[in-house]
Amino acid sequence: MPNEVKGLNEECGLFGIWGSEHAAQLTYDGLHSLQHRGQEGAGIVSNDHGEFHRQRGLGLLAEVFSDPQKMTTLTGQAAVGHVRYATAGNHGVENIQPMLFDHPQVKQFALAHNGNLTNANQLRQELRAQNVTFQATSDSELLGELVQVSNQPDFISQLKAGLNHIRGGFAYIMMTPTALVAALDPNGFRPLVIGKMDDGATIICSETCALDQVGATFVRDVEPGEVVIVNNHGMTIDHFTTDTHLAICSMEYIYFARPDSVIRGISVHEARLRMGANIAKEAPVKADVVIGVPNSSLSAAIGYAKASGIPYDMGMIKNQYVARTFIEPTQAKRARGVSMKLSVVKSVVAGKDIVLVDDSIVRGTTSSYIVRLLKKAGAKSVHVRIASPVLKFPCYYGIDIQTTKELIGANHTVDEIRDLIGADSLAYLSVDGLVNAIGELNDTTNHGLCTAYFDGQYPTPLYDYQAGFDEEVARLGLYEGVQHID
Repeated sequence: MPNEVKGLNEECGLFGIWGSEHAAQLTYDGLHSLQHRGQEGAGIVSNDHGEFHRQRGLGLLAEVFSDPQKMTTLTGQAAVGHVRYATAGNHGVENIQPMLFDHPQVKQFALAHNGNLTNANQLRQELRAQNVTFQATSDSELLGELVQVSNQPDFISQLKAGLNHIRGGFAYIMMTPTALVAALDPNGFRPLVIGKMDDGATIICSETCALDQVGATFVRDVEPGEVVIVNNHGMTIDHFTTDTHLAICSMEYIYFARPDSVIRGISVHEARLRMGANIAKEAPVKADVVIGVPNSSLSAAIGYAKASGIPYDMGMIKNQYVARTFIEPTQAKRARGVSMKLSVVKSVVAGKDIVLVDDSIVRGTTSSYIVRLLKKAGAKSVHVRIASPVLKFPCYYGIDIQTTKELIGANHTVDEIRDLIGADSLAYLSVDGLVNAIGELNDTTNHGLCTAYFDGQYPTPLYDYQAGFDEEVARLGLYEGVQHID
């Protein structure tokens, strides 16, 4: 069985604002609601009449800005902020965003990125050949360097050229002295939304929950291939490409996004309710009570209970104040961290047949621990229902699953996983059940989702990752049904 206690992690949360006297404070507040998207570092750059001020550091947002004096330095009516979880590059402060770049025409620009570039190695080689010296080790810097070496006549043209040269999943928010600029990859893997404040300020951020946090009204989603430019004259919608194919990451709905967010018109909470209802229909079981693994699985557990008629109850509690466990240096410390995070309400589970609903199983260790915890508390049986399909394939667009060796679902059958985690039964939601739960995201025959982690159907070439992917799926015999993209 995998020997790490580690959950899924997505790279970053972005927040940018233009035209507010309280730009830095609103950015802080917005980032606070996006903290679930990254806990390793945080940073804010403010724009005071063309002069940039930056504060950044390692740790949670509140830790980075624990000194009130830091916020007082972030003056101006525009700002861009970032919370980070690393999928590429090391964990040093040099990789904490927003990053700053000098520019001969606009003087300086700030850049914040969410996602993962699949041709980063190739880009680094090309840039090194042009004598570029890198300031960090993550792929987030690459677009900024491409802008700097471009021979196009102006910043937006240089940006478009750079965007057409990078591949993978990317959502960017950039700031020049005179504008806030956002761009989304041609597949729209990561969410990016636009909102408006009552005072006229414009906000661009990763999720609608951040708009709600600061009292902004949702205006629209940033569309794949778009470049959005906000300045003192208003907002302009441009494009770096019209060759687009919507394939938003299905894990946003399953796990990453906050339940109070809305992604492309679909409530995350409502989608999770339907996921739970669909797995109840696909894999019914007789039981006394339904419980969910807090917190991201609670919506799905409620959906399962409603569809099955089995009562839902709060059988587990999550301690919100325990330090993050995935960075602990030893297995013993990681396991202790999980035990401190989760506890069972014994009166709910003792002597009962339990349906335990979770959003996913990545490595299996946490699931095994939870099943043991429930049985130790007196549960007669534990029937695990996963409100997503089996995770079999890596993600290359901004989630830290880049090898099948990490995935219990790639290395074991469902029956084997059931035995490994000690469950009395185990069932996963089907891919069709997932797509049905989320709903159609566009009017084409395609459902508008990336489900590659479950079915191997990658919507883009894999570039740097293709050789390693071919080797892994061949080793595991997973080629059946996999889309091999040349």
